[in-house]
Amino acid sequence: MKDGAEMKNIRNFCIIAHIDHGKSTLADRLLDFTGAISDREKQDQLLDDMDLERERGITIKSHAIQMNYNHNGEEYVFNLIDTPGHVDFSYEVSRSIAACEGALLIVDAAQSIQAQTISNLYLALENDLEIIPVLNKIDLPSANPEEVTDDIVDLLGCAPEEVIPASAKTGLGIPDILTAIVERVPAPKGDPQAPLQALIFDSVYNPFRGVETYFRVLNGQISKGQKIQFMATGKDYFADEIGTLRLQQEPQQKIGAGDVGYLITGIKEAKEVKVGDTITATENPTPIAISGFEEVKPMVFAGIYPVDTEDYEELRASMEKLQLNDASLVFQPESSAALGFGFRCGFLGMLHLEIIQERLEREFNMSVITTVPNVSYHAYTKKEPDNLLLVNNPSDLPDPSYLDRVEEPFIKATIITKSDYVGNVMSLCIDKRGTITNQTYLTTERVELSFDLPLAEIVFDFYDRLKTVSKGYASFDYSPIGLRSSKLVKVDILLNGNQVDALSALIHADNAYTIGKKMCEKLRALIPRQQFDIPIQAAIGAKIISRETIKALRKDVTAKCYGGDITRKRKLLEKQKKGKKKMRQVGNVEIPQQAFMAVLQLND
Repeated sequence: MKDGAEMKNIRNFCIIAHIDHGKSTLADRLLDFTGAISDREKQDQLLDDMDLERERGITIKSHAIQMNYNHNGEEYVFNLIDTPGHVDFSYEVSRSIAACEGALLIVDAAQSIQAQTISNLYLALENDLEIIPVLNKIDLPSANPEEVTDDIVDLLGCAPEEVIPASAKTGLGIPDILTAIVERVPAPKGDPQAPLQALIFDSVYNPFRGVETYFRVLNGQISKGQKIQFMATGKDYFADEIGTLRLQQEPQQKIGAGDVGYLITGIKEAKEVKVGDTITATENPTPIAISGFEEVKPMVFAGIYPVDTEDYEELRASMEKLQLNDASLVFQPESSAALGFGFRCGFLGMLHLEIIQERLEREFNMSVITTVPNVSYHAYTKKEPDNLLLVNNPSDLPDPSYLDRVEEPFIKATIITKSDYVGNVMSLCIDKRGTITNQTYLTTERVELSFDLPLAEIVFDFYDRLKTVSKGYASFDYSPIGLRSSKLVKVDILLNGNQVDALSALIHADNAYTIGKKMCEKLRALIPRQQFDIPIQAAIGAKIISRETIKALRKDVTAKCYGGDITRKRKLLEKQKKGKKKMRQVGNVEIPQQAFMAVLQLND
């Protein structure tokens, strides 16, 4: 926008939806309809530019794009701020929502309202956004528009005629959506004359120009070449280039209050640009930073090791490059007796872990071994009960005899499912040490269940099992609720008497025996047989709780003795036995890659 007078014609909005409710497709249709892209640039899921996003049909990174729309002869500027749909990225979603005045709430006409829809809706309502409900996929044969419209009306308390029926695939209802954005979404409020105050809602790393920062100006204006400051880090930069986000970036001289743009300052490290931070002018800074900023905290930790130890430095370089694109990845070097040198990495969740692992393999050709993921625990010793020890790796846990207590992170889980599956979902959550806190019938068919669950229990296979027990009809969302004291023990796995530190896990005392037994059975099936017997043991401290033996491959040394005296056969067998014993003392057991991941699929 060239000056503040046109602020009334700006509309900033985002799209919120559960995974796979047609968010990216709807964004494509809006871009087509407003002429923001030419026919030559058209492709499906236009805003999802990573291969991984296209294959999995999910949005991993949020994007922003500007469109022009002519409504009744007046030109409007739309800024669409796309948001990731997965629960792992909920902080990024909250910052994108804070940069908008309105939100399109998309609900799939076949699947109705799901957990993620509700949690993002609450985020939007907290930020006072104007909600425009859109009933998508009404062209599907399995669509149930009347019923789902009633669900939306119950949820939002709006009138049924406010719900816009649409189909992003066929383009049905798109003009109505655009009209609704103009008429219902309020224009941004802000004072163009006030000191500069802008919210960073995303950043992207460009290998040629450094970090590009995406921001929304709340008050004041930002000009090219101006000296600016990031308030969370307190660092000053020059605005080398500013501009608006079309499909290609368009440089501008000024970006005023209410508008969205990008900023290039030549920053080389993604860590310096924090999502949720406030940009202000160095000369005339704003006295107050925008509220809601927090450092992104990793929730899940796992070791990542190169398959070949010689690739350690190469892996470090690859991780550093990945970190430029993804500031929420944290890692530090660690070493393991079983796997050599590697890194202990922190992730936002299991999806984030999978994405990083896949990107390492695709973009950097690094084949890596990932150890069992675990969460971050707080341990307190008897000597210093107030002194907190952070345990990100099971091997950091102090000796049980010194240990006073261990606290683990808990979450509040919201699960929405059909009423037929309530029993299955409850028994799954209770198996996972959950306690039910609430049960609400949204309709006669759909139930919302709330549980308090330990985060460690949902890290592994919870989501897959939830989908299985509910035949795909349950949706799941969670938010952290702090730490609680738990009775946790460290289960070690011994192979041939040697501890394999990469397979250690922190497990609740009640489940330790069953899990230890299952781990031993699983490993027995996966580790190839050797020339000697290999005992696999699960232990808590010095106490062995389970044992399996991988039987030796035997050569028939008595084959040449046909007939004759039994003592000759015995002599040969004794000789073989001594050889096996010696072999077992010096023998080394190789653990295949599947064994490290098998621990995750103990219930299969």
